[in-house]
Amino acid sequence: MSRAGRRRQDLLLGALGVLLAFGVCEAVGRAGLVRRSYLPPASEVLARAVELAGDRVFLDGVGATVRAWALGLGLACAIAVPLGLLLGSVPVVDEAVRAIVEFLRPMPSVALIPLVSLLLGSGTETKVALITYASVWPILFNTVYGLGETDPLAKDTLRAFGFGRLSVLLRVELPATAPFIAAGLRISAAVALVLAVATEILAGFGEGLGIFIAQSGLSTDGTRDVLAGVVWAGALGLVINSVLVWGERRLFPWTPEHRGTR
Repeated sequence: MSRAGRRRQDLLLGALGVLLAFGVCEAVGRAGLVRRSYLPPASEVLARAVELAGDRVFLDGVGATVRAWALGLGLACAIAVPLGLLLGSVPVVDEAVRAIVEFLRPMPSVALIPLVSLLLGSGTETKVALITYASVWPILFNTVYGLGETDPLAKDTLRAFGFGRLSVLLRVELPATAPFIAAGLRISAAVALVLAVATEILAGFGEGLGIFIAQSGLSTDGTRDVLAGVVWAGALGLVINSVLVWGERRLFPWTPEHRGTR
């Protein structure tokens, strides 16, 4: 089967899975196996999610979440890509900072929410700081790994023609590493969205999609609104991932995973 055929098959199977999950949730809710205050029928949740699309206050909150996500992800790229190129191309620097990186990397970002909130408050600054911290690592390590996978023959050829270290980096290493950076960016985009919503939920006040979910959870019979907010969060993640995958296919059609899919 061709790659395009496999993609269509994956889309069909994905749509079938969504319909199956929707049907199960709807049947459970309608049959009364679970109290509606705990699990409303899926159709009611979906209808509420669509209704929220016309709520200006809700959309402003979603916009605040997306802005914090974009700013944090942008800062992560601005930090991780140059640092990854430095670590991947200068072994001495890599060895010098390896212990620090390995100490910071396993530290869960969610655990830092109370500390960062204490230092920066509960506004956009906290969300951006946490998003940036969590998003740096996939981009950083993918950049370092991509540099390690660069064809040594191409680098040696440019050096033989008298090109310096910077020229080799810009002409060979950076273009070869770009698909790895894009993959790290796609991973970080999902992590950033999770951190943005989670930080808002724990903050409990202000504006944002997570704020809507948190406040709905405190209200009487707010389960439908909570689940509708979760639907919006999932839809945002799906749209973001789809856009990034599409961008990778357009920018890097020569990579094995994207060859023949345009």
